Amino acid sequence: MQPQPPYDLHAAADRPVTVDRREGPYGEVVLRRRGGGEGPSAGAVFEIIANGCFLMDTSDGRSERLLIRAALDALPADRPSPALLIGGLGVGFSLVEAVAEPRWGRIAVVEREAAVIDWHRDGPLAAMTADALADPRAEVVHADLVEWLRTGPRTRAETYDALCLDIDNGPDWTVTEDNDGLYSPTGLAACAARLAPGGVLAVWSAQPSLAFEESLRNAGFTRVRTEEVAVARGVPDVVHLAVRGA
Repeated sequence: MQPQPPYDLHAAADRPVTVDRREGPYGEVVLRRRGGGEGPSAGAVFEIIANGCFLMDTSDGRSERLLIRAALDALPADRPSPALLIGGLGVGFSLVEAVAEPRWGRIAVVEREAAVIDWHRDGPLAAMTADALADPRAEVVHADLVEWLRTGPRTRAETYDALCLDIDNGPDWTVTEDNDGLYSPTGLAACAARLAPGGVLAVWSAQPSLAFEESLRNAGFTRVRTEEVAVARGVPDVVHLAVRGA
């Protein structure tokens, strides 16, 4: 699927280019391209920026993939077709990693930014995720994750074996103030309520947070640990992992 207007993919490749800019209910969200040609396969790197805060880009994706792999590894190997909820579509690394693993059953992605969904469905990021979105196990839900966890459907079909959350730069560095609630006792209780017994909560962060580890334990999660992912410069990215009690 090829990107459609009004995406600007033809400006000079020697400087960052704003491909699309949207104003939404949560502020401004921007898709920017730097280097290379017109798409990731041609060497271009796409960045998502929300309210002036860099969130992620298509240059690596190791930690986003680890988010999914670590959650699956923490589940019992004999759990059949575990259901997965991914919080945040981002540039698509987590979804692609999940779909590549046949062991996963249902795969739901909750994304609050309509622009991000558009960029994947018929925009510049479609080349990365078109096959993943076409997988019959995958579903994209357009909703605010914090609100959806609290008020969304609560049938048995809406519980999950793993929640992999990547909607902020971490528990201590949220994109919007409203997201603070996700890492509060109330928010963690809502996460636990969405998990099946023995289910895994995995939270991506740009830096470790000892305070968040303690919050997970205080919320009743067990086997709390943090896995690091080395980056080119600075503090390693991490994935916080915790298990809901039986």
